[in-house]
Amino acid sequence: MKRAAFYVRVSTPEQNPQTQLRELREYAQRRGLHVTQEHEYVDHGFGGAKARRPALDRMLENARRRRFDCLIVWSCDRLARSTKHFLQCLDELDSCEVQFVSLREAFDTSGALGRAFLGIVAVLGEMERALLIERVRSGMARARAEGRQIGRARLDVDRRQVIDDRRSGMSLTQVAKRHNISRASVCRLMKEAGDPRPCLQEAVLCDGFRS
Repeated sequence: MKRAAFYVRVSTPEQNPQTQLRELREYAQRRGLHVTQEHEYVDHGFGGAKARRPALDRMLENARRRRFDCLIVWSCDRLARSTKHFLQCLDELDSCEVQFVSLREAFDTSGALGRAFLGIVAVLGEMERALLIERVRSGMARARAEGRQIGRARLDVDRRQVIDDRRSGMSLTQVAKRHNISRASVCRLMKEAGDPRPCLQEAVLCDGFRS
């Protein structure tokens, strides 16, 4: 028997989620679906504009764990108000191999129309990722053209002297203070120089001693 789950949302505390649950239970019974009370996810008093909701987050986490095979909602807008969030939820459910059913819209991702819609969702998601990458690359190119620093700024320090001081027996703290840099920077320079001494371990011990 296929394991199903319900997701129900009502926007105000005065609304009763049982209205949606009754129809969902009747649908599951007609289809021979098995639904436990544990898999009735209800967000009571949450607007659809909020992408993070306690029951929604718990439902998606259990979908990732393959706790159910089918998610049923009374209406698509119960799951999400914005198109972007709705498509994100559908994409995640599909990646978990969870069928999605909406009663009011008679929408079922297991059917031909539903599978075609999921294909469109995948294409839109890929297009969005490509546009995001292109925007990031364009922004970095513009920043370079304007002479701005991209990524971590290079240390303005005599690297050779830092390494020599450390190898001469000076502690991390002594070297860091002498060159006005952090102990982590000293460790990084030593690592880049191929020095095997345990810089980071000493840094941790120093922090623990001071605390």
